[in-house]
Amino acid sequence: MMTEADVAAKVQERFGGRILAANAFRGQSVVTIAPKDLREVLLFLRDTLAFEWLIDVGGVDYLGYDDGPGKDEREWRFEVVYAMLSMANNVRFRVKVAVADESVTVPSVWDLWAIANWEEREVWDMYGIVFEHHPNLRRILCHDEFVGHALRKDYPITRRQKLSAPSENILCDRSEIA
Repeated sequence: MMTEADVAAKVQERFGGRILAANAFRGQSVVTIAPKDLREVLLFLRDTLAFEWLIDVGGVDYLGYDDGPGKDEREWRFEVVYAMLSMANNVRFRVKVAVADESVTVPSVWDLWAIANWEEREVWDMYGIVFEHHPNLRRILCHDEFVGHALRKDYPITRRQKLSAPSENILCDRSEIA
């Protein structure tokens, strides 16, 4: 049986100097990589280490995170977090992608795991992180005319926006659902 520490060691061995950070907290291991290495690392996890499930894709905005005690040495503002599961080994593992600012794109993995299509759209909608080669990168939670990205820490919490009419893209005939 493989543990998270074993997975972290194998990823470190395979990708070595390309890993920006690696740590473990309460038995949960994570590596941080550059966007250019994402697909290669995830394919290694899937095809070599039997991480067949992409559980979640999420975003994090660290703007202002280093203002308090315990200064953070992170050189990037955003992270995209991929939570992976190996059912064969009953182990979870996370891969974080460092995204310096909104000009940096992250490769899409929707063609590797179909669920990434929706999850990448959610991260784009909430944080503004662009997924390169995504087939349908459009709003999924906010309305089409929403200005900005609601979970970014620089989004003004008191900002009011006009609610637009429903998008033609999300309306459907109820007979299609039945």
